[in-house]
Amino acid sequence: MGLEIEFKDLSGYPIGQSNWKQASYTMMKCKSFLGSSVGQKFLVAITGLGLSGFVLTHMLGNLLLFVGPDAYNLYGHKLTSTPLIYIAEVGLIVLFLTHFGLTMKLTRENRASRPVAPNQLPSNVVKRASFASRTMALSGLMILAFAVLHLVTFKFGTYYETTVDGVPMRDLYRLVAEEFQKEWYTAFYLVCMVILFTHLSHGFTAAFQSLGLQSSRNKLLKRSGFIFAVLVGGGFFIQPLYMYFWGGN
Repeated sequence: MGLEIEFKDLSGYPIGQSNWKQASYTMMKCKSFLGSSVGQKFLVAITGLGLSGFVLTHMLGNLLLFVGPDAYNLYGHKLTSTPLIYIAEVGLIVLFLTHFGLTMKLTRENRASRPVAPNQLPSNVVKRASFASRTMALSGLMILAFAVLHLVTFKFGTYYETTVDGVPMRDLYRLVAEEFQKEWYTAFYLVCMVILFTHLSHGFTAAFQSLGLQSSRNKLLKRSGFIFAVLVGGGFFIQPLYMYFWGGN
């Protein structure tokens, strides 16, 4: 009868078997964590920061409107002509749906767990929460509706063609200029940017708080939401004004 030797790792499991058991245990822990309210708040924070990064880069790219039609059209052409754009769009949709769905779920659960409705609380208690924090769900819904309309207007809007450096491409600048010559659309866009500012002013800071990164001693991090909201909201706000008064000429 031969001598069989079984090698075990530090966890006490046979080598090979321990890897599977550890992977299975890790997956169960992750599932349990993400199914909890803390884990879902963590996902809301991560997806929120991802969407914040998107709106920041989108705003910065749109600043090329101030440079001129060729620069903006070339930027749009390079952005949409790469195959990676489809992966980015799918990822963005996943971020939107995850963030929106979990936020609505947590909002319903929070309201259901309250023994007293918010409108029945004493005024001094209600005032502790800012206007932005109390209206996060509503402002999120409005931003989602705006995003859908914005997508329909510019991605699937009228197709104009131009040539830059001998390369034919879509004339997005002309489409943007036409849309922002409409007074109602410009006014609607500006109102939506105010809503976006309100949402970001609380949401950006709240994301760091959910991740456990915010400290009462860190004043810069506490003010980061307002700073970020001013940067993004202000950047978007000046673009339609510029196109309305000067960009269409």
